[in-house]
Amino acid sequence: MDLEQGESIRFWQTPPLTGVELLTARYIEHRFVPHVHDGFVIGMIIEGAQRYRYRGAEHLAATGTLVLINPDEVHNGHKGHDAGWRYRAFYPDNTQIQQLLEELELPASHLPTFNDTLLYDCDLFRGLFQLHQLLEGPETALQQQTAWRQMMLALLNRHARLPLPAKPGVEHRAVSRAKEVLQARLAEPPSLEELAATVNLSPFHFARVFQRATGMPPHTWLMQQRIAHARALLQQGCLPLQVATQLGFADQSHLNRQFKKVYGVGPGAYRLASANSDRR
Repeated sequence: MDLEQGESIRFWQTPPLTGVELLTARYIEHRFVPHVHDGFVIGMIIEGAQRYRYRGAEHLAATGTLVLINPDEVHNGHKGHDAGWRYRAFYPDNTQIQQLLEELELPASHLPTFNDTLLYDCDLFRGLFQLHQLLEGPETALQQQTAWRQMMLALLNRHARLPLPAKPGVEHRAVSRAKEVLQARLAEPPSLEELAATVNLSPFHFARVFQRATGMPPHTWLMQQRIAHARALLQQGCLPLQVATQLGFADQSHLNRQFKKVYGVGPGAYRLASANSDRR
């Protein structure tokens, strides 16, 4: 795409979320002609402002606002500030949204509709922004898919006026089995969809049941197990780099950060302290 000087645009997809295109962009002089999208647009104005026409009205989206566009609805766009606007967006296809509705045990024959195109919801904005950043990183499919579902559930429940899903029952055997699978695959954990399929639950249902039983989402529980195993290996004298590789951390610095969050010291210092204790 030809861009004005200073403008940038990047589209990409992350493998754990098929059917969701992601965008990070900065627009200054670019003007979008009237157009439609096959699916939803869930956008965030990170900096500056955008003006656009939608449903017969002019809108100004300022920094910190969410922009929601329904499928097949005409809109345009151009700068609402001299410096243009910085923008992040999700473009889920309709199949992805229908699958989410089915997991929520809601009718999927019709897509939801967002009545408001501009949202001033600070918590939701912050959560979606963090999700967008998460999808750029090395986090596991388990964490990315869980975070995606949590944020879409919040968006749909708050602003699409969809009924809340029925509360799940206590599925002790499903949670126990999931823990066994995660323990066996610390270095290469399954995706949320794989894990839910293993225990014969939908991903949404499983994520809610697991959090209710353990007090944390599956990816957080997995990280706690990784840290516990890392501690044991460090006590045995393993080097931090070996531990990080064996347990599936992205790199040694990832292990350092996570370990220090739990124990207050880095793995190298902990290993040294353990070795000194053994010599006493």
